[in-house]
Amino acid sequence: MKKQTEKPVAGHPSAVFVPCGQDAAAGEALARSLGLPCVRQQPAEGLFLQWDAAGLSLRRGEQTLRGDFTKMLPRLRADRLAGELLVRAAKCKNQPAPVAVDATAGLGEDAFLLAAAGMTVYLYEYDPIVAALLRDALRRAAEDPVLAAVAARMHLTPQDSVAALPHLPFTPDVVYLDPMFPRRTKNAQVKNKPQMLQLLQGPCAREEELFRAAVQAHPRKIVVKRTPKGPWLAGVKPSYAITGKTVRFDCILMTDPTP
Repeated sequence: MKKQTEKPVAGHPSAVFVPCGQDAAAGEALARSLGLPCVRQQPAEGLFLQWDAAGLSLRRGEQTLRGDFTKMLPRLRADRLAGELLVRAAKCKNQPAPVAVDATAGLGEDAFLLAAAGMTVYLYEYDPIVAALLRDALRRAAEDPVLAAVAARMHLTPQDSVAALPHLPFTPDVVYLDPMFPRRTKNAQVKNKPQMLQLLQGPCAREEELFRAAVQAHPRKIVVKRTPKGPWLAGVKPSYAITGKTVRFDCILMTDPTP
């Protein structure tokens, strides 16, 4: 962790901002856990975290990124959920309630779909800032009567999944991988949530390691999220793929323990 007197690295929040009137003790505890200063004056520029009555958010100027599962409610209707491409891809034959590992959890929206479909999902997120945003989203979901049952099936571990997958204390049915972040150009505009996340996380540079770690978890299936024309992860040809207009899910059936 860099000293607070040093200039923060690009893409790293400079502080946790707690507006006056909000719970300063909770904000200070959060800041300590992330190794950031806790401030009462909003930073003038760059990324910062804000802790307020609505929860934890990542801010940059007028842009705000907050984990929020309530906006996914329309996708949870029975007539829509079963048709979700990811739910179809993660489905396991003769296993009505699979155990899944989301090894690249991000803000947890894909894991939320799997949990809504009845799966128990273990989420791994290596970036401490993203993990904090996800943890807060899960906290708020657990307090929402409509979302609580789904959130209860989601279990977050803020750890690098490459190190964790070979040593899981259980054997998952599905390991889900989403190393999709494209590389940003120097002059790219940050306009939406994926681009905000790119300020924290670069493109996955360990695809081979990530896939091999997933294999070492010995799942029945590995599901990989790709762009429709994107290359296979680690050059491994999938057993089959489920493709939509904007995304493709490659499914690798683990009949061979070392594909």
